[in-house]
Parts: sequence; C-alpha cells; structure tokens
Amino acid sequence: MSVADLSTPGEALGDAPVIVRTEGRLGRITLNRPRALNAIDHEMVMAMADALAEWSTDESVSAVLLDGAGERGLCAGGDLHKNGDAPLTPAFLRDEYHLNLQIAEFPKPFIALMDGIVMGGGIGVSAHASHRIVTERSKLAMPETRIGMVPDVGGSLLLNAAPGAIGRHLGLTSGQFDGADAIACGFADTTVASTHLVQLVEAVLIALDELDEPADAVAAAAAIDAAVANYAAPVPESTLMAQQHWIDRCYASDSVPQIVEALRESARGDGGQDAEAAASAILAVSPTAAVATLELLRRTQGVDLREALELEYRAMTALAEMPDAREGVRVLLVDRDTPRWSPAALEDVDADQVRALFERPAADGPLF
Repeated sequence: MSVADLSTPGEALGDAPVIVRTEGRLGRITLNRPRALNAIDHEMVMAMADALAEWSTDESVSAVLLDGAGERGLCAGGDLHKNGDAPLTPAFLRDEYHLNLQIAEFPKPFIALMDGIVMGGGIGVSAHASHRIVTERSKLAMPETRIGMVPDVGGSLLLNAAPGAIGRHLGLTSGQFDGADAIACGFADTTVASTHLVQLVEAVLIALDELDEPADAVAAAAAIDAAVANYAAPVPESTLMAQQHWIDRCYASDSVPQIVEALRESARGDGGQDAEAAASAILAVSPTAAVATLELLRRTQGVDLREALELEYRAMTALAEMPDAREGVRVLLVDRDTPRWSPAALEDVDADQVRALFERPAADGPLF
C-alpha cells in the first residue's frame, strides 16, 4: 500500500458513525460524527467492541489505531442527546464499560490519537490504550459532576493515579486540562504536533509492515515505540503540576465543604485566583455528584480497573434515576440556564444515601 492510499487522521470517511477498516497490518477505528464532536452512542460502542473482538485473534492485524473525524476532537463523551432526559441507560453504560476493559486488556498495541477534545467517554476509549498520544490542541476533562454524575469509564482510577490530590481537583471541579497536564497526570504518554499525525500514522504502518509475520505484540509495540519517538515533541510544563502545592493541601479532607473552605482560604494566599475558581466550580456542580465523586475516589484507591468500573456502574445507574442527572442534561442541552440542584447545598447532601450508591448492587446485576 502506498502512502497516497492512506486515510489521514481526522478525515471523514462516509456516513457510518464508526468507520472500521484495515490498512496494511493496522486495524483502524475512526469515530465519524464530527458535527457531534464524535460523541459515542450505543451503536458506536458495539461497533468498536465487535472490531476489537475480531482483531484480537486476527494474525494479519498487528495493532489498532483510534482517531476521530474532523479537527475538533477525538470524542466529547457519551451522546447525551439520545433517549430524551435519560440518555445514559444501564444497557449503554454496561456495554461502554465492557468496551473500556476490552481496550485496557487488548492483547495487541492500541494507539489512541487524543487530538482536540477528549472528555468523559472519550477518555474511556483512549486513556486505557497502550499508546496514548496528545497534541497541542488536546483538551481533556472528566466533566460528570456538571450533569449530576460521577467520573466513570475507569476515570476514577485514572484520577486516583494522578500526582497528589490533582485527581480530586479535576474530578470535583470537572476541570479541563491540556496535553502536558495529561502526560503529567498519567492520562497520556507522548505529545506529537497535530501537523505530524499523518506522518506518524504512515511511519507506524511502515514499521508494522517490516515485521516478520505473524508479529507478536512485543515486537509490534517496539516498532510503534520507535515510530512514535521519531515524532515526539518536547512536553511543555504542566500547569497543574505547578499548582500541586496548594491543590494537595486544599483537597486533603474527605469532606467536600471542608475542601471548598480550604480553597477559599488558599485563594487569599498561594492559591490565588486559581483556588477561588476551583471553589466556585465545585459550588456550581451538583452537590450530590460532588460528594459522590469524593466517595468514589476514596473507594477506588488501590483497586483494579474491573473493580473501579463495577463501583462506577453502581453509582452511575443509581444517579441516572435521581433528579440532578435530568437537571444536568436539561441545563446542558436544552435551556442552558442555572441548574436547580436537589439538594441545592453541599451541607444538605445525605451521606448515607451517597454511601448506598456504592454498596447496593446495580438493579440489573453485577457488571462483570
């Protein structure tokens, strides 16, 4: 196959929401809904899962690469426009989480081009990959507290792996972070200039083509590592790492109201405007979701991905039936006004109700 025959990252390839094909020895998946920022729905989840199941045992496929059509991003998350005011159904979440684990356990190299917006479910299909590449355009977030939910798709595990209390900060505030922050926090591995992604994919294809057949996963990974290294750019300084001194101090408590109080105190000192913005962000999200997020992060410390997904599934399916989930979707997609959370204050959140989110099995049974 010549370079001229190759499809380029970000290129739209037809009308299907997911484009699945092979190029040389590379299995390629392109999320193909650029007008919707490649938000994923149930059909797309199943298409990806089916492709990975087939390629996992196909000796002609040595690695997989995931990208998104358009120039705005890989994936903005789960499609909240689906199914009215309850878009994240248990059936969708169950299959989505199984896909997240499938990616994490995929027996061959999995390359994710995390260019542009990568949020929520987009992180679930990319940050568990073996080769995670960001660019200068990357904007990541786990924004679930804004819609009355908790970080899911294994996001709680990723947040806990971030240095110090930075994961708590990102999870509670639904804060955005860039590619440099993503590498510092363990969400990504390498930064490549967006203008070099086409050449990178070409180099990967050539490197895989030069391997003996059938290529084992170790040899394929080494070939991909070498190709990526040729295009890796210096990693800029992480803004979040520069703020870790006040983040660690302010988020030390297991009480969200105390964290907000600490942030406001820090705003008068070394935290400055950034700490004040963090306090305001937490007070703007669903109080129930904020308290549940802190509890989730506490419970997923030291667990594996399966256990984290199970806890996330219990919480998400329960929260989806509560008022704040519907309110969050209404504000985000319909009226775009100020949310009316229930309860409206952090101090009024029922701690026993939050704990029960994680202790009661999901209504439709265990995830795994």
